[in-house]
Amino acid sequence: MSSAPPTSRAPRVRRLPLAGVLRLGRPSDIWFKPALSVVVAVAPPNLTLLALDRLDLAMYAMAGSLCALYAHNRPYAARARALALVVLGMVGSLAVALAAAALTANAVVLVAVGALLAAVQKAVCDATRVGPPGNVVLTFISSAALFAPQTPGQVPAHLGLALAAGGWAWLVGMAPGLLRPHGPERRATAHALNAAAAYAATGGTADGQAKARGAAAAAVHGAWQCLLSAGTRTPTRRALERLVVRAEVALAAPADTDPEPLRARARALRGTGPVPTAGRHPAGTDELLGVDAERAAPARPWWSRLGPLTPLTPLALRTAVGCALAGYASLALGVGRPYLALVTAASLYQANLTLTWSRGVQRVVGNLAGVLLFAAVAPLAHLGPTALVLTCLALNFGTEALISRNYWLGSVCVTPMALLITEFAGRQEPGRLITERVADTVVGALVGFVAAVAVTNRRAGSGVECALTAVERARERAARLLAEPRPAPRSLEAARRGLAAALVDLRAAADAASGEWWQRTLPHERVVLAEQRGHRTLAATVRRQGLPLDRHTDTTEGVRP
Repeated sequence: MSSAPPTSRAPRVRRLPLAGVLRLGRPSDIWFKPALSVVVAVAPPNLTLLALDRLDLAMYAMAGSLCALYAHNRPYAARARALALVVLGMVGSLAVALAAAALTANAVVLVAVGALLAAVQKAVCDATRVGPPGNVVLTFISSAALFAPQTPGQVPAHLGLALAAGGWAWLVGMAPGLLRPHGPERRATAHALNAAAAYAATGGTADGQAKARGAAAAAVHGAWQCLLSAGTRTPTRRALERLVVRAEVALAAPADTDPEPLRARARALRGTGPVPTAGRHPAGTDELLGVDAERAAPARPWWSRLGPLTPLTPLALRTAVGCALAGYASLALGVGRPYLALVTAASLYQANLTLTWSRGVQRVVGNLAGVLLFAAVAPLAHLGPTALVLTCLALNFGTEALISRNYWLGSVCVTPMALLITEFAGRQEPGRLITERVADTVVGALVGFVAAVAVTNRRAGSGVECALTAVERARERAARLLAEPRPAPRSLEAARRGLAAALVDLRAAADAASGEWWQRTLPHERVVLAEQRGHRTLAATVRRQGLPLDRHTDTTEGVRP
């Protein structure tokens, strides 16, 4: 492994980046899945309401339909649970918003309710690790509903419409499993193999190898989490597990690994062809993987990540304060839709202050470009209700097709779509919509970022200390087993897997903390040394287990999916 000296201490206050914030990246491998899913989920409810001449109810239907954006990376057993929880969370948030709207028209109270809802949505989405688009869609719907005219008698019907559309979104999200039941697991395994190959290509010594190692470790960890949540261990999943072990071996011994067999296996996982073979373990049994034991271990409940002393608490507090201040600033300026400023602030908050700044720049640029696009498409959308619905569907597709390249590019389509949704209840003057959107964007971004600076997150450093302790304990456990004459294979495998997971958590904690302001100096030298020692121990564990390295390219035979 690399023996590069520890890096020097980072300054307590980092410069806020501008270079690269707007740079376009490669699109997601599955960008078309959320893009097509959201169109299929939104179109039938909206077209039905169009036929019934009740487009004024479209917002409630879209509350459920937009749930189709979630959980596309999860295996179908886990996706079914995640989508169901997203639908329930969406309907629950909508219920609170509609009840508040029905009980009061006081904008000050409604902004406060919206800010508290946004904070809860942020905390729960981060704790459950639901993935993109996170809390933003939930906050957009619930905040808009707060300012929709409402009576108590209308609330049940509106919630029923949202729940029905959410049920349809659940079916849309699960439908691809009929054609590719192991698709998410195959993609996660292929990603792990490609990331491990990229790290192996550095030999563990080239410039940038630390970044490649972190990416490979995260990809391998993600593949294991995907497989462990996939349900029954079918022959296909067992074959994929062996391939992930190959990726783990390359991660532990990059200098001894040929990356080409890994890439060949990753390519073979595309489509529905046979899963390439990965050879057998020296013991000749899958028990060495320890997967059954890991499945039997109790999972950590997501709510354990919540609480006054957890790292998520400052992020939730930032969201509450920033959203409230943004909404009140918008009210003070006389803007008619303070929920837009509230949503802008809610969309900013990321794992640390540096990422929050980057997201703020992306949001402002994307929204300002988006209002120009709205000015261009508004005449087309105003040709009639059908044109309005079809334009929104096209913008839904464009958002998901572009947002994986860079957040600002997706925001270019989100902005006109959000403005057009407000016209489902009745046509509005475009100039006023544009003016209010620009004002709310600038206000929400500025006030939201100021709140992020004011609400410090000193617990980020504590998270690094906890992660360092976990890595050291996992490394010591593996080292003790290595010192034994004949360690139990399953114990050694469990120790290796635990150390690998601890190293992933340490890198994530260090990356998050390094972008925070106003905290004590981080132990960068200890982090680097812990990673070096941990990966050396991983390599020693792999050699002790006798796991075979990729020095051939025989990937022609495989297991049928």
